[in-house]
Amino acid sequence: MPPTTVFDFTVTAIDGTPLALRQYQGQVLLIVNTASACGFTPQLGGLEGLWRQYRERGLVVLGFPCNQFGGQDPGANGEIAQFCERNYGVDFPMMAKVDVQGSDASPLFAWLTAQAPGVLGTRRIKWNFTKFLVGRDGQVLRRFAPATRPERLAAAIERALG
Repeated sequence: MPPTTVFDFTVTAIDGTPLALRQYQGQVLLIVNTASACGFTPQLGGLEGLWRQYRERGLVVLGFPCNQFGGQDPGANGEIAQFCERNYGVDFPMMAKVDVQGSDASPLFAWLTAQAPGVLGTRRIKWNFTKFLVGRDGQVLRRFAPATRPERLAAAIERALG
């Protein structure tokens, strides 16, 4: 049966363990493809700020490292986790590195891009730090461009949290 909500997916946490997204059912998710050596990498600090500000109200930020854009996240999962924590204080859940497009794309990202196409209806992810806001019902509410700073998502997050 094809997935109908984000909660139908199981992903791999950065430590290699399976993580069923159904454990976040009823919460608002902000799913982001991240990179450690990108011009947008400082957004990790902003994402951590959103996580700290809204997690008690039900927001979960999920980071998915990706090396598909300019080879900007070549490290192993453990190195990525250490980098994010050491440089940006990242405490929000980080997943294992994934492809977000192409024939090896993570099924989650294939579903997200189908649910929330980009500019002119394209399903392609333009670059690192594309953000998907998912409502409590598991449906994609909105897709945000890589250049959209996390702080600019606050109003949309507030609406999603209710």
